[in-house]
Amino acid sequence: QVQLVESGGALVQAGGSLRLSCVVSGRRFSILTMGWFRQAPGKEREFVAAISWSDLSTTYADSVKGRFTMSRDNAKSTAYLQMNSLKPEDTAVYHCAARYGGSLSRVVYEYDYWGQGTQVTVSS
Repeated sequence: QVQLVESGGALVQAGGSLRLSCVVSGRRFSILTMGWFRQAPGKEREFVAAISWSDLSTTYADSVKGRFTMSRDNAKSTAYLQMNSLKPEDTAVYHCAARYGGSLSRVVYEYDYWGQGTQVTVSS
């Protein structure tokens, strides 16, 4: 019933910026905790960032802290991931995810809904 659709992935040069969007439908967006995960070829899905529904607190993976910023616009039912100073190692399929209630989570299995992903490729 809940659907998540990501967009904004592209091919960019190292050092560039990109903003990903995730539009949610089927449930009241404001009650969902949102997260971003990424999966590179041959690797397991890893946590990137999350934002709560209650106090808008955020948490980030160490590898992206200081470069990526997550935000949400409840009026548009959309979560965002602003990515700056991109590196080739950031290349991956980026998935948004959602979960009901609880505190911020960095764990894949604690999320209830997933988008199909958007490709981000960072060239050297």
